[in-house]
Amino acid sequence: MYRLARSGGSRELLRWVSGRAAGWAGLLDGDGTVLYGVVRSADGMGAGAAALAGECVREVAGLDAHSFSFDRGAHTVLLFPLDGPPDSTAPALAVVAPRPLPEGLPVLLADVAMPLTMCWAAESVERRRRRVDLAESRGREAVLHLLMTGQLSIAHQVAGALKPTLPDPVRVYVVECPVGGRDEVMRICTRLSGGRSWIVRCPVYSRHVILVVPADADTGPGAGGSAATGPDTGTNDGTGGNEGDGVGQCLGARVADAVAGCVVGAGENVPLSDTATGYRQAFHALAVARGLPARHARFGSAQEPAVVAGEAGARWAKALLDPLLTHVPRRSHDPGSQELSATLASWLAFSSHATQHLKIHRNTLAARLRLIGELLGLDLNRLGDQAALDLALRVRATPLTLSTTAEDGPEPPAPPRLDDILRTTAMREWADRQLRPLAGSGSSRNAADPRETLRTWLECEARTTATATALGISVPGVRKRLTRLESALGRSLLQAPSARYDLWLAFRALDLAAAEAAR
Repeated sequence: MYRLARSGGSRELLRWVSGRAAGWAGLLDGDGTVLYGVVRSADGMGAGAAALAGECVREVAGLDAHSFSFDRGAHTVLLFPLDGPPDSTAPALAVVAPRPLPEGLPVLLADVAMPLTMCWAAESVERRRRRVDLAESRGREAVLHLLMTGQLSIAHQVAGALKPTLPDPVRVYVVECPVGGRDEVMRICTRLSGGRSWIVRCPVYSRHVILVVPADADTGPGAGGSAATGPDTGTNDGTGGNEGDGVGQCLGARVADAVAGCVVGAGENVPLSDTATGYRQAFHALAVARGLPARHARFGSAQEPAVVAGEAGARWAKALLDPLLTHVPRRSHDPGSQELSATLASWLAFSSHATQHLKIHRNTLAARLRLIGELLGLDLNRLGDQAALDLALRVRATPLTLSTTAEDGPEPPAPPRLDDILRTTAMREWADRQLRPLAGSGSSRNAADPRETLRTWLECEARTTATATALGISVPGVRKRLTRLESALGRSLLQAPSARYDLWLAFRALDLAAAEAAR
């Protein structure tokens, strides 16, 4: 009995008891609910025996005795209430066996009560620990969601009880763990970061861990590491030199070295209010790190299009999103403007995985997206409309841009269109920097040209099957080309969050500039 208790716990003990009794054995709580039951006999007893045991448990509720015996038809029910702590109700061991009972069965059940009590107590503690861990994990996930949607005040309130306190500014990490190794990676990250990092299980990707690290966590000697530069330089070879500006790159190298098969991407230092930007940067760096021997990379400096758009971009974004932001639901239980905005941001970032991020059913997501499309008058199946909305939400979340939108005069100027924003010199220069890693291939119209592959993919709404048909190659061939483009651009393309919105905007800006130059 004690060997079974150590190796298999209460369930193996009950299985053994069921075999010795040639009947049904289980644990029941005070109202007769079966907590766990097992039957190893071949006489068909199961649900009937469980119901009979529950009936007997309810009959003896409140009676103070160490054991009970009931004869019911051809069966005998034996009950042995287990011992438990004073502040909780322990279950009862119940056995339903055909008569005549095996010799010595009551004595055997009295003996098994002690190890079974110990097993149940240990398992109860473990269940409570798991519930606490789950509650903390969901709490941290909620804080991350609040940070990603810019709700800093509520995030600080929720984070106050979980520790550590939220840092500001921060650097965001995405760590891709080996299969089944996420908990171990989280423990290693906690140790390597000195317990100062905000570590969260990614709610979307089961192998990802997200770290929000203080930007000044490791500024002393030895904070260096090799850096993979981002899309502004186009040299993602992992040899960008030594870093001494924080724990970011150093922690990435240390985590990658400590865990075999682990891949790490790090973003730039950003204000806490820009956590969503830092996450996108880290995710893009992760796509680069997968192709590097060191298995870690850092996002290179790249200006946000939301900042480049300036005051005109803020007025455009406000006009575009106004029907959504001012929406009032017809019924109290329908989603309001804030919930719809969060749904749109999550879907643009994670596509169909938004259901996991928001913890909603896919039909609920589809219904909300239909409503959003109707409110905004846009086709959310079009990549161009998705790119416009993604830019508008990022502009709205940029404090620097929003602070320049003061309207002077009784009649403010009409808001510009997206093409007007993309025609500006600043946006054209930003577009050049986005596509600079593909420089030298702009004049070719060969389907094998990486720039043409990227353009075709975007024109096909980022669908690999349609792209394969347009290019005359296989779907795996398209994926291989896009994987090579990820390394060249330093951005994620195949997995969400994807750079497809920025790249669509960049091609559109350059196409508008070329059309104006041709006039």
